[in-house]
Amino acid sequence: MAKKKTTKTKKAESNLIRQHAEQEFAEELAALKKADTYPKPPNWILSPWAVLQYLMGGKLDNGFEITPKYIGNSRVIEIAIASLATERALLLIGVPGTAKSWVSEHLTAAISGDSTMLVQGTAGSSEDALRYSWNYAKLLAEGPSKSAMVPSPIMRAMTSGKLARIEELTRIPADVQDTLLTLLSEKVMPIPELDEETQALKGFNIIATANDRDKGVNDLSSALKRRFNTVVLPLPATIDEEIKIVQTRVEKIGKSLEIPAEAPAMEEIRRLVTIFRELRSGRTEDGKTKLKSPSATLSSAEAISVMTNGLSLSAHFGDGNLKAADIAGGLVGAVIKDPSTDKKIFKEYLETVVKERTGWKDLYRACREVV
Repeated sequence: MAKKKTTKTKKAESNLIRQHAEQEFAEELAALKKADTYPKPPNWILSPWAVLQYLMGGKLDNGFEITPKYIGNSRVIEIAIASLATERALLLIGVPGTAKSWVSEHLTAAISGDSTMLVQGTAGSSEDALRYSWNYAKLLAEGPSKSAMVPSPIMRAMTSGKLARIEELTRIPADVQDTLLTLLSEKVMPIPELDEETQALKGFNIIATANDRDKGVNDLSSALKRRFNTVVLPLPATIDEEIKIVQTRVEKIGKSLEIPAEAPAMEEIRRLVTIFRELRSGRTEDGKTKLKSPSATLSSAEAISVMTNGLSLSAHFGDGNLKAADIAGGLVGAVIKDPSTDKKIFKEYLETVVKERTGWKDLYRACREVV
């Protein structure tokens, strides 16, 4: 049974820049657990039905409101949850900024109640990050032993029957990735130094995320791909869906960072999201004008970053009301990643599209000043 949080603990958590999902949404998880009457897979704290409610949001029978964590097609989340209830691991794929890490964290929080068993994939990741390492002082003093071993997050998840997360799996070198083969197929981690092995408890599984847009990625081997159920997280289907995502996240981040500014007007968010979608797709929203696309991804995550930075500018160097000049610098920085090509593309977009739109003159002038 979970311990009741003290006032001191709550105050400490409120001072964190970013809480883990299970901390920030502890009240919602507790309400879902109380209302959950559906069967649960072994070692899951919530049933698949309740996990879906937690991710997609809605109102419980007792009137308690669950906030949506993912705005999009619920079928995508249903497939992901169903995959985790099997013995196959889950791989979330999508272009940068499609909420892969966000969904991964919230799935883990809702299923295991602990989203901290995380491996961050990098080009320098070694097998130790996926298996275990050693406390070298103890290793030299005692030789190989259980007490000298430092388990990886994956090993800890195996012994506790919980979910582990691997971020940016394709950033990890291919030979290190293959460390997962035995682990995912046999559900054991060999420890040859001790002539032992660690067997996974029921409830253990892995959620990995990957994208193929970044340079320097390492493709998964076909053997490793077969051990994952792959779910593609798409970009927001409609402009209204993307606006809602940006608005929700910006308001939450603004409150968390205690930025003393008014929440951005819907019109400012709509203009920014429209620009991102048009440059991303290579045509205007009405489909009448073809455009050149810059090298930047221009995802919802980057739109959220631009709006949050604009809020900070308006709060600390303006009157607290977000204006075009507050978002222009962040917008230009998000679009122009390769100055040799992107700058020309964005200037052309400003002159042919932004300048001609009714009510967009302020944004045109603000962008021209910084581009």
